[in-house]
Amino acid sequence: MTIAKRRLGATDLQIAPLVLGGNVFGWTADRAASFAVLDAFVAGGGTMIDTADVYSAWVDGHQGGESESMIGAWLKASGKRDDVLIATKVGMLPGEGGEKLAPARIAAAADASLKRLGTDRIDLYYAHQDDEGVPQDAVAEAFAKLIEAGKVRVIGASNFHAARLKSAVDAAKAAGLPRYHVLQPEYNLVSRHKFEGELQDYCVTENIGVLPYYGLASGFLTGKYRSADDLKKSVRGGRMTELLDGKGKAVLAAMDGVAEETGATLAQIALAWLIAQPGVTAPIASATRVEQLEDLLPALTLELSQDQLERLTTAGA
Repeated sequence: MTIAKRRLGATDLQIAPLVLGGNVFGWTADRAASFAVLDAFVAGGGTMIDTADVYSAWVDGHQGGESESMIGAWLKASGKRDDVLIATKVGMLPGEGGEKLAPARIAAAADASLKRLGTDRIDLYYAHQDDEGVPQDAVAEAFAKLIEAGKVRVIGASNFHAARLKSAVDAAKAAGLPRYHVLQPEYNLVSRHKFEGELQDYCVTENIGVLPYYGLASGFLTGKYRSADDLKKSVRGGRMTELLDGKGKAVLAAMDGVAEETGATLAQIALAWLIAQPGVTAPIASATRVEQLEDLLPALTLELSQDQLERLTTAGA
């Protein structure tokens, strides 16, 4: 089946409406598992892979760059660099040039990411988090130099609040520099407050493509956690208590109803709901096994009815 691609904001990048999260590569997915998932993603019509220089520095014995290095090894082995778009990030891993979004850090981090990825270009380069300690026009200038050098094609922002995203775009426009064309916020059926409202409205107005992370709410929206006993099944279980005690049960009930009507899994429904939201180009989801990925890929073509979308939205309000 042909996957209809979507234009990413006002850029010339065209992507399938599901992005593969790379946080697991080199961490919970070893080389064989990572390569298998990446191969299956491309074979299934996927086009963009998302990673960051900081993945997976939180693991004991890791220093960051593990995910990029794994993706780079796969790109070299598969020969598929021209078949995919690579998104990575700067701002959470300190190193040469300083910390966060210091201009010297942006320059050094980009070169380090390019080396690990084994490529000459980053298709989408994010500021991984806001940095109020650096003037926004200085950040824009640092990114502009990378674009001028052909090292980066498009820039985006992750974890920015509405006011700071707006001021960053305004600063870039005023200086005649490239602006953020993409936003990566946390957003899913049970966590909507960080995006909906002013931030979503601004992205729609400015044609900023939105690629949300935590689309499955760390697995909650797969239906894995439905009772207190289920919380013991995973190290993530403790985080799910608040969702179960809140609107989580109502959302799962609504999703169960849609699943009965469509035959789709809860994971597919959660991602299809995101794909249908104003401003959203594609959600991001990770998989450590091909079987997990195969459960996600049908979301690329799943179209929910207006009534189904409204029921899901109401349940999570």
